[in-house]
Amino acid sequence: MPLPPASAFTVTPVFGTFRPFDTFPLRADTDQGHQRMKNAYPLPSRRTVLGTGIAAAAMAALAACTSNPAAGPSGVTRIMPGDPMIADFEARRAVTGKTVTTKLTAAEADVVIAGQPVRTWGYNGALNGPIIRGTAGDKLTVSLTNKLSQGTSVHWHGLALRNDQDGVPGLTQQALAPASAYDYSFVLPHPGTYWYHSHVEMQRERGLYGALIIADPKETLSYDQEWVIILDDWMDGVTGTPDDVLKELSMGMGSMSTPAPAHSMPGMDMGGGSGSSMPGMDMGGSGSTMPPMPGMKYMLMGARSDFLGGDAGDVSYPYHLFNGKAAAGPETFPSKPGSRIRLRIINAAADTAYRVGVPGQKITLTHTDGFPAAHQDVDAVVLGMGERIDAILTVREGFTPVLALPEGKPGMAYGLVSTGTGTPPPAPALPSTLGGTVVDGGMLKADPSVLLASKPADRVHQVHLTGGMAKYDWGINDRRFDMNNPYDGAFDLKVNERVRVDFINDTTMWHPMHLHGHTFQLAGGGARKDTVIVRPKQTVSVEFDADNPGQWLTHCHNAYHAERGMMGVFSYIK
Repeated sequence: MPLPPASAFTVTPVFGTFRPFDTFPLRADTDQGHQRMKNAYPLPSRRTVLGTGIAAAAMAALAACTSNPAAGPSGVTRIMPGDPMIADFEARRAVTGKTVTTKLTAAEADVVIAGQPVRTWGYNGALNGPIIRGTAGDKLTVSLTNKLSQGTSVHWHGLALRNDQDGVPGLTQQALAPASAYDYSFVLPHPGTYWYHSHVEMQRERGLYGALIIADPKETLSYDQEWVIILDDWMDGVTGTPDDVLKELSMGMGSMSTPAPAHSMPGMDMGGGSGSSMPGMDMGGSGSTMPPMPGMKYMLMGARSDFLGGDAGDVSYPYHLFNGKAAAGPETFPSKPGSRIRLRIINAAADTAYRVGVPGQKITLTHTDGFPAAHQDVDAVVLGMGERIDAILTVREGFTPVLALPEGKPGMAYGLVSTGTGTPPPAPALPSTLGGTVVDGGMLKADPSVLLASKPADRVHQVHLTGGMAKYDWGINDRRFDMNNPYDGAFDLKVNERVRVDFINDTTMWHPMHLHGHTFQLAGGGARKDTVIVRPKQTVSVEFDADNPGQWLTHCHNAYHAERGMMGVFSYIK
């Protein structure tokens, strides 16, 4: 399939003209040359690069550092986003000949949560962005307009798309400057439940996300209806901003003005929490709110989950949202008795895993992270941040609550399926626990149709997850990621290799690890996924085929862990 002309990928800022990667004359010919170029044209930090005044300089600097390098003395030639190989691999994808187009505007938004007006950010003026739908093989073109006061981008979470459209500022593109527009354009490579979100600092936590649903032209799953569900932990515009949270967490636990008693340290079992709720906070019928750490406004104490291996989270949230709605006013989905609803569940949260289920009724898990799995009937499923689960729910007469309980934290999010009879249950009457058979997506097995061919690994990378709460200095292999030097400690690989990755958690907290641009398979015929829960002191081994060249981020999908350094790059080399 021929690619659009270069002009289709240009950004048109109000101030000046932007050119795509391929048209910049500056080049970084080797890793050494890349460093020299950075010295001559230093990249600003992730925070600084977003400032309006330096946007043009940041774009030029990044372009210089992401040109196709030629082989140099180091012997390492990286396949950069502008390399012709990226277009060659895109042209090999199966296509339908259809183009799906949509528009996204990133801007401030006035929304209502639990009856309270909240000023936040969003796409197209809403808390959840529009659901984008297409079919595998369609070409997706999305026109993004930035009306924010800082740069932004869109990452297409879970898609093995072309590298220059992955939406990671500093690695695959420049942050889109304020008052600018840009067209993302790529072939939808595979079917499933995915989502899109900003990949700039805390913007995702302010509502810049939405669902991306890619239909399978060979779908074999039988169902009558489909309900797309986005779960989120929310505090923006209520108790503070995500930037406020990051600033506080970054000080570490050693900065607390009042030492916390031993029994209230994160990771300790508080028996469901203590203390009273703050006025106006959403309790969801599940008990009292755990207070933040003494001396802290946002850091949570007493969040514990045996399922996750201990400490459940870092941040105290006033609300948990189910399609943008708090428990005080849940979304209601109309249906009929006996109907089979395909639940497409997305965890868009920053710091919270959700345990999802229907009280007194099993659901059938069918897909994880977009890929079919061997069907399994469960009482509940736990989704880490960034994960998706598809499940089938058979509708009963009356009102059926679909619960999303924050794992190890108080509160509740839920929606209702209604057949038009009966009375909706009030939130305080709903269960605060979901027991029985409980799994996460990493415990499922891949459907035989998506199993990777059995073959030995050509390359093995060990990815140690490091850091801790004391200094809040999360990292990979004892290195905190620096976007000014993204290839320091990079995990090199070559096209057509089978790659095994051992995620080794050296910390005392769980991490949902995400890999851009690929799906991996868990060892032993496990599920095909792109995000997997790695529990404390455990190792999760995954394999993938290196069939999508470029530069790809891997990171913890806890937004605060990632921002504090738990990131790395899987780097294709020639």
